Amino acid sequence: MSTLTDLLAEHTDLSGAVAGHLQRVVAEWQLMADLSFADLLMYVRTDSDRLICVAQCRPNTSPTVFPADQVGRLVIEDDDTSPDSNPQVRSAFTSGRILREEDPTWLGPIAIRREAVPVRFDGDVVAVVSRTANLAQLRMPSPMELAYQDCAHDLCQMMSDGTFPQYEGNPRGLSTPRAGDGFIRLDDAGIVAFASPNALSAVHRMGWTAELTGNQLTTVLSELLTDRFEADDTVFMISEAVAGRSGMRVEADAKRASVLIRAVPLRPRGQRSGAAVLLRDVTEVKRRDRALISKDATIREIHHRVKNNLQSVSALLRLQARRTENPEARGALTEAVRRVAAIALVHELLSGSVDEEVDLDVVVDQLVPVMADVASGDSNAVVRRGGTLGVLPSDLAMPMVMVLTELIQNAVEHGFTSGAQGEVVIKADRNTRRLVVTVADNGVGLPAGFDIRASERLGLQIVHTLVSIELGGSLELSAGSDGGTDAILTVPLR
Repeated sequence: MSTLTDLLAEHTDLSGAVAGHLQRVVAEWQLMADLSFADLLMYVRTDSDRLICVAQCRPNTSPTVFPADQVGRLVIEDDDTSPDSNPQVRSAFTSGRILREEDPTWLGPIAIRREAVPVRFDGDVVAVVSRTANLAQLRMPSPMELAYQDCAHDLCQMMSDGTFPQYEGNPRGLSTPRAGDGFIRLDDAGIVAFASPNALSAVHRMGWTAELTGNQLTTVLSELLTDRFEADDTVFMISEAVAGRSGMRVEADAKRASVLIRAVPLRPRGQRSGAAVLLRDVTEVKRRDRALISKDATIREIHHRVKNNLQSVSALLRLQARRTENPEARGALTEAVRRVAAIALVHELLSGSVDEEVDLDVVVDQLVPVMADVASGDSNAVVRRGGTLGVLPSDLAMPMVMVLTELIQNAVEHGFTSGAQGEVVIKADRNTRRLVVTVADNGVGLPAGFDIRASERLGLQIVHTLVSIELGGSLELSAGSDGGTDAILTVPLR
């Protein structure tokens, strides 16, 4: 489906500033649709002076009139019986006034009432928004519906004036409460003229037990909010909105609840008409967020402590290896130091991660100096990474690092003769299904008849077990194209 930007570029020559304003309208018009109990369609003039629908919004507060997508459809002006006929849209473009149908019309079996609202930018009508209400469930409107529609009329007039939507600073990236979350209408003095049931519930949960209607909302919130800075910010936000200057949003804590508050100034025809305040009770959301943050911090602390303990074990093993005179025992202890250091490095990276994922490239780059420090033998092989291994979840990263450590160390110690120069290259090929890592050396190659499954080396036995059980992959050892050995590790990522 084409986006608003794509349709404007394809069918119009509107400037970037106009397109930006229409984008802001579309970003904010869900509030208008919910308050209007109506579907909203945005029309613009094409290069051939036809009218095309470039955006659509359905209400959350009433049944939709248009279950099918209307974006991209042209207005048919010569056939009044067509569902795509809407003469009001053309008239609104020409007159620059809001046009409302006095009598209902029929769209198939559905009775509807339509309204065309011009969208102004820098004094010019650049688009028209059609409001189409479903009258199938026509009845006497409740006080809440009347308050909703009264606010919607003000917002539509402001859009026609070119003063809605206003730019709202939102440095904290707070979400937008919906009308159904809680709606309060303030008069031009900041007094609560109407509060929806959900808004009353949110304020009562914050600790207000008296009647809300007729009270100064800034006074009520100033008494309820526990943090003075949050209270001052909230009072300033609502005061600015009532004065018709700018809207904002804040998240504030009371004794028993947390609420997300947004204030929208109402200034139709340039006259102050109060403000619309939207509230969302986010107490449970914040509680879950705090629980997740606490859980993440605990997990990172556990990784940090495990890393410290493993480093202590590694230091003890290294100390014991230096004091051991038996060459075989010294070699076994040295290999244990390397394996413990590899596991400790993974826990170190997990202690600083919030998503339990490990960057294998960082691990390999930090492991190479450790392996060179504890390597046995007299080879002068150089280890380098020649590709990007990417990120893996921790349950795969731990055995993967162990396998790579063993393969690299095996290539360094057994792939080259004493004093020989050589190179070990770690290559990677990754897609959405699998990761293939090749540890290639240019050393002496494999012994005749070598079988990894029959090898008595502890390192290769560890590799075989981890690959087949932990990683669910496969490992092949073969002669390299330029001599030496290629260890090809294939790990499924799904």
